[in-house]
Amino acid sequence: MTRVVYDRKEQYQQIESGLMPGEQIIAVYDAIGTGTGFLGLTDKRVIVQDKSFVGKKVAITSIPYGKVSAVSVVSNKSFAGSFFSSGAIAIHVGTHTYEVEFRGDGKAHHVHNVILHYITG
Repeated sequence: MTRVVYDRKEQYQQIESGLMPGEQIIAVYDAIGTGTGFLGLTDKRVIVQDKSFVGKKVAITSIPYGKVSAVSVVSNKSFAGSFFSSGAIAIHVGTHTYEVEFRGDGKAHHVHNVILHYITG
């Protein structure tokens, strides 16, 4: 079994508690900025904790890879540098886009590559 990477144990445990039978966690990364608390990746779906609801409500949204139409690297500067010069990604699902920013571009790179693997496979 591959080692699961995660930033915070409580986020990992929250994802783990909602797994389907046979589903495996790949990574759970803490998110920064407004709205998103964390992003989890399993072998079946992307799981986003969304804190942007009114009244301090929190939603855990499961996005099956089959529903993801695209994944983007988000940057506020030109792409003159590295392709993964940003620590943010956008996941496009129908007409909705989930934007998630991480501490460090390595996490965004990993999330992007895992999602791309599952949506192009």
